[in-house]
Amino acid sequence: MLRKLRTFGPLALFAALLVALGYWNIRPETFLDRPSTKADDTEIDFYADNAHTLQYQPDGKLQYEMTATKLEHVKTSDITLVSAPDLMLYRGTDLPWHVRSDRAEVAPGGTQAELIDAVRVERTDAKGRPTVLTTSRLTVFPKQQYAQTEQAVRIDAANGVTTANGMKAYLNDNRMTLKSNVRGQYEAR
Repeated sequence: MLRKLRTFGPLALFAALLVALGYWNIRPETFLDRPSTKADDTEIDFYADNAHTLQYQPDGKLQYEMTATKLEHVKTSDITLVSAPDLMLYRGTDLPWHVRSDRAEVAPGGTQAELIDAVRVERTDAKGRPTVLTTSRLTVFPKQQYAQTEQAVRIDAANGVTTANGMKAYLNDNRMTLKSNVRGQYEAR
């Protein structure tokens, strides 16, 4: 018996040491599923359905009123995706610009908004004359009161129709620069 203990004792001790080392290095928690540490580029961290927003100027006049069917905020890029934005841009006046598109992407902090697909900008002046601008894409920089596009633009006004490829719009000055292939058709009164 003592002889068997001398023979199997070191083997048993060695086996116990291997089991302890194995348990130390291969713990049961290593077999559990761990969440992926790689962030999903399209992960939405919050959203709003049927959103409605009012923004006022410091003097209390209405700056804009916006509605959208859905707002989704992308966590990793801090971009807000907007479905069917509909904006009444008053800028403190009684004659707002009505801006719509199929969708939009708003940059972090609202510094830039990209209106995408079926962009329509409408306004009726004090004399009741409508102006309608349509394009497929329009980038707006709200703080600079500036908008631009490289896409085809159509402007329907009371006195005619103007088309062009590309446009720069300076909203404070009520001035537009059309870039290329400008064509106009006007009615003489």
